[in-house]
Amino acid sequence: MSLLEEKILSIDYDREIERITDMMRRYLRQTAHRRGLVVAISGGIDSSVCAALAVEAVGRKRVLALRLPEADSSDATGDRSLMLAEHLDIETITTPITDILSAIGCYQWRDSAIREVFPDYGDGWKNKIVLEGGLEGQYNHFKLVVEDPEGRQHSRRLEYHQYLQIVAATNHKQRIRKTLEYFHADRKNYAVVGTPNLLEYDQGFFVKNGDGSADIKPIAHLYKSQVYGMARHLGLPDPICDAVPTTDTYSLAQGQDEFYFALPYQQMDVALWAYRNGLPASELSGELGISEERAQLVYRDIEAKRRMTEYLVMDPASLEPVQ
Repeated sequence: MSLLEEKILSIDYDREIERITDMMRRYLRQTAHRRGLVVAISGGIDSSVCAALAVEAVGRKRVLALRLPEADSSDATGDRSLMLAEHLDIETITTPITDILSAIGCYQWRDSAIREVFPDYGDGWKNKIVLEGGLEGQYNHFKLVVEDPEGRQHSRRLEYHQYLQIVAATNHKQRIRKTLEYFHADRKNYAVVGTPNLLEYDQGFFVKNGDGSADIKPIAHLYKSQVYGMARHLGLPDPICDAVPTTDTYSLAQGQDEFYFALPYQQMDVALWAYRNGLPASELSGELGISEERAQLVYRDIEAKRRMTEYLVMDPASLEPVQ
């Protein structure tokens, strides 16, 4: 039996649902004194499981789902979010945020940085960012991939300031969504559900005051593979359970392992479990079928991401502790 099957997927899902939903109910009644839950659903596995757990916790009539698409959202994720809302039979509000993002300069700032690399970039072009280098023993660096209107793809390495500007601009998407989540939460006296899983939370794969902001984080202790297992156990539709993780942030299809993680999520779950439990790189290499040197590079990448994203979970600095 593999480590993935023996240590990660072999949890008691009924017991886990009971633990999570009990925590959610206690938080609403005893801590926050709120009536229900708001969940932004993207059509991805994490938000789908969080919405289903919210229904298990408080019932479908006290869960509000928000669909917040924008110009770069894929049709597939939009279709899955509708499917989920219908499956759970929950109140759903759809608010496209493209005009809001345009008004605050999201696309303009992004495109101006892209045009520093590809001056012809404009209407009809698509883009994404790809991470490279870490598993080759190099420093991580980012490449910009664009597709012209004729379907030809081009890629070039990004300068650091260009990368920062593109990411800062696209982070508007998560922060605007969170603003709308809290508007509806305040309007209905509900609490906001956050959707990061353990892999994302540990490695800092979220936006500060964006998708990282929430009142309740029901799956922050679950590995991504466990979230997929939970989806099937909860009986969610097959297209959701089978969906490949994407960022759904850039106009070109972009896997999470392209943009951020060193490996596909199943292998990344194993690597993170092994790292957190003190397994040497030699054992990880056997589990993943990679060289010991490459396994050590995966560990270094985990450590590097922890260091670089520690800022995301820091409390605000103040001169003296506030009692």
